[in-house]
Amino acid sequence: MTNQSQPTSRAAAPLQRRHMPAGYAVSLADYTKRGMPEEARIPKDFGPPQSLRGFEATYRNIIDYIVRITYRIWEDREVEYIRATYADGARTYDDYGLQLGDEKIVQDTYHTTGAFSDIRLIADEIVWAGDDAVGFHTSHRTIIRGTNDGDSKYGPATGKSVDVLVIANCVSLENEIFLEHVQYNNSALLQQLGLGLDAAVAELLAAPPAGWPRDAETWRQLRRAASPVRPLSEGEPIAGFDVDRFVRGHFSDLWKRRDAEALAVNCSPSLGFLGSTNRAFSGLAPYRDFVASVTSPFADLELQMDEVYWMGNDRDGYLTSERWSAVGVHAKPGLYGEPTGRAVQIWGVTQHEIRNGRIVREWTLFNELDLMMQIEAARRGFP
Repeated sequence: MTNQSQPTSRAAAPLQRRHMPAGYAVSLADYTKRGMPEEARIPKDFGPPQSLRGFEATYRNIIDYIVRITYRIWEDREVEYIRATYADGARTYDDYGLQLGDEKIVQDTYHTTGAFSDIRLIADEIVWAGDDAVGFHTSHRTIIRGTNDGDSKYGPATGKSVDVLVIANCVSLENEIFLEHVQYNNSALLQQLGLGLDAAVAELLAAPPAGWPRDAETWRQLRRAASPVRPLSEGEPIAGFDVDRFVRGHFSDLWKRRDAEALAVNCSPSLGFLGSTNRAFSGLAPYRDFVASVTSPFADLELQMDEVYWMGNDRDGYLTSERWSAVGVHAKPGLYGEPTGRAVQIWGVTQHEIRNGRIVREWTLFNELDLMMQIEAARRGFP
């Protein structure tokens, strides 16, 4: 018997400061004319041209590419078009693990469109950086809406409608996505389907999803993909407000030093938040409580920033994408029950809107259902 080798995976080059767009000429707001009478999900005018070496000529810029391939695949139901827009050796890190190649993406998409016949994927924001030489890095915040009128991997049709936030960070070159880190917010999906998370965790442990649990090498690659050797704020320092330094400092204040007082410095008092497992609130007090609830059960939580990029300027504000990961030991009682002593993996994607040097809105998704599975597996004595 011969062994078939996996398709070769392209490595994502880290971004430099020059790759960050200094304005919003190519942006989702400009593309859809958000808030204007002529607002449209797919406009007639696809926006200003951008160099897209190797991409299909129909696409005008990276925003147009991301929006229209998503619409074509999911709502025009051209699922096989995935094969033209994902590389054969694509690496997709999802809530559960690593998926290799485009075939799994094709089959999962057929499965989901069968479970939600009226599904829509609505672009809520796209933060982008890069170009057609280093690769386009896009953080696509999407709202998935639909009715569960078909059976799914979570059970029989429930008839429930869902409205689920998803964030997919992709790297693409020459019309192909070859690296993706995507948070599907599965815990929120299950809740909206009317399914209990504890019961769902038990069922998933009985028949684990593909890629779960991650092995050490998968975890290492998830964290290092597209990461710079040194943060831009160190390797390419600048005077004045530095987005890279600011967001890295914000995460360090909250997740590493657990300095709640830093919130008043870093964030607007009316901070708006949307996140994993249907979390939604405004204000600093609930934000402080959220961070404490997630971090306090874990001793020696070691968080690292895996990738940071942004678009904008001091006058118009910034939109950012931060991919981060952490390891820690489940050592204290709290949100996830009594301590198990299990070392756990946590990773997520955050987007920020920054105005006048402060965060005014945050969207954060992390692998909460997977985290619950790791902890429950420890309770059951799984290795």
